[in-house]
Formats: sequence, structure tokens, C-alpha cells
Amino acid sequence: MRELVRYASLAASGHNTQPWRFAITEDAIEIHPDLARSLPAVDQDNRELWISLGCALENLLMAARAAGYAPQVTYPDTAALIQVRLTADTPQGSPLFEAIPTRQNTRSEYDGLPVKGADLDQVQAVPLEPGIALRLVTNPIEMNTVLEYVSHGNLRQFADRAFMAELISWLRFNQTEALASRDGLYSACAGRPQVPRWLGRLVVAWTKPQRQADADAKKVRSSPGAVVVTSELEGKTAWVRVGQVYERMALTMTSLNIRSAFLNQPIEVPDIRGQFQTAIGLGHALPQLLLRFGYAEPMPRSLRRPVAEVLLST
Repeated sequence: MRELVRYASLAASGHNTQPWRFAITEDAIEIHPDLARSLPAVDQDNRELWISLGCALENLLMAARAAGYAPQVTYPDTAALIQVRLTADTPQGSPLFEAIPTRQNTRSEYDGLPVKGADLDQVQAVPLEPGIALRLVTNPIEMNTVLEYVSHGNLRQFADRAFMAELISWLRFNQTEALASRDGLYSACAGRPQVPRWLGRLVVAWTKPQRQADADAKKVRSSPGAVVVTSELEGKTAWVRVGQVYERMALTMTSLNIRSAFLNQPIEVPDIRGQFQTAIGLGHALPQLLLRFGYAEPMPRSLRRPVAEVLLST
């Protein structure tokens, strides 16, 4: 059961906050939100926190099936937790389960080469959850729209003092910091040099919004495509299902040697989110996540806390 939790904890999360706690019972594992790890500046309604729990849920389900369990999920419709009940079954491994340890958000520039058509077909064929859809973007005109709104989001966020203070608090500027916390955004994972915290804080705090917008624009231009994950509804269960579909897609890409990384700025700024929804032609579908994809060399992996630190009880 602890090994299933370990696989779950390898999931993606906003700012790598790992905002989850797990409770192990005789025949079930519960996933609880860790609100002490919320991001009030960038994620005011805990939308991305619950999406992160959905990512952990998907990893847990894949690991459970591979270990010989048939999992049954109870979504957070009436309680603020996710329960996965486990009964004995025939082990069912999969390429996606095998990809869990190597999945990462690769935050470097990509090589710009188009992704193979057959691989894109596999990405688009990822099984969906009720009310969740994927909007693939590969048209250069639409990619320019993505770039435009990512830039708008950067300009707004990097001019927001609360956002910047929260971001800096989750940045790990050197290996010592990263190993001490085993969470957050480690500079080496984005290809940045390791520096003392006082210097890193100073550099980030004085980063001009336009400079950040230009840096991310280069990353978008190096990416042959992007994906928007949408939902029909808002709410904890919808957000959890968004996380599940994202994690399936990210693991599918990993199994195909396709890299991906979040660019959620247009969705995290409330008034820009609606504009982006219209500009990219989503209709009534609500944009929940935006990521770019392409080919690149892997980057250093972000760290995870040990299982003992994320358990509520055993």
C-alpha cells in the first residue's frame, strides 16, 4: 500500500507543492487535500490543487492495477477527499504505468520539429473522463494565439506582488534547498544555474514582466503544438477528472518520448481566462490546463517527499 502511495506522489502538481496527504485503511487509500500547501495568489479557489489530486489519483489507479488490485473510486462530491477502494484482481501492467517514474514537466526550449502523426493520434486517443475534453493546437495561427495569451498572463502575473512573493517562496535556487524540502521548483530542472537564495530571490524579484513574457514566447515558438484540457463544469470532481485525463496524456507522451510542460498563465488570470476561451474557439468548454509539447532532451527531475511525510495514518 505504501508503494502505491509512492507512485501516486510522483504525479504532477502546481509549483510542485505536492498538496496531498494519504490515509491507508485495511482495503482502501484516501487522498486528502493538504491546504497548508495551497497557492492562494495563483490558485484562489484551489482549482489547480484539486487537479493535482486528480493527477495523483490517476497514478494510484495505474499502480493499483499493476499490483493486482481492482480499484473503485469515490469522487469528492459530498466529502473533501477521494477514496480508492481496492479488491484483489489479476495484475495489469501498462506502458503508462511504466512511464510514471520518468514523466516530467520539461521546461526547456524544444527542437521545433513536428510530432509524428501516428504519435499525435495516440495522444488524441487518450481515454477521457465524463465532461472532460482535449483541444489539440498545431495550426501556426492558433499557436500564435496561445503565445499571445501566455504573454498576457506573464505580464499580469509578474507585475503582481502577491504572485511574485508566492512564486519565490516555492523556488529552490540550489541543490541544498531542493534536498532539504524535496518540493518546489528547483532551478536546475529549468536549466538555470544554482545560486545562493539571497541572489536568486533578488534576480527573480527584479525580473521585468516583459522579460519573462519574451522567455516563454521563445519556448512556445520552439514547440510544434499545445493542448488545452477543458471541462464542462467547475467543481472538485470535475477538477479531479481534469487531473486524471492530463496525467494519462502526459504519461502517453512520456511513453512516446514527447516532452511537455505547463503554460497555465492564460487560465490562472481570471479575466484573461475567458478571453482565451473565446480566442482559441472553445465555445462553452472551460479551459483548465494548457501545456505545450515537442521533442527535447530530458531535464533534471524535480524531487518528491518520502512516503512517510505524506501519510496521515497507516
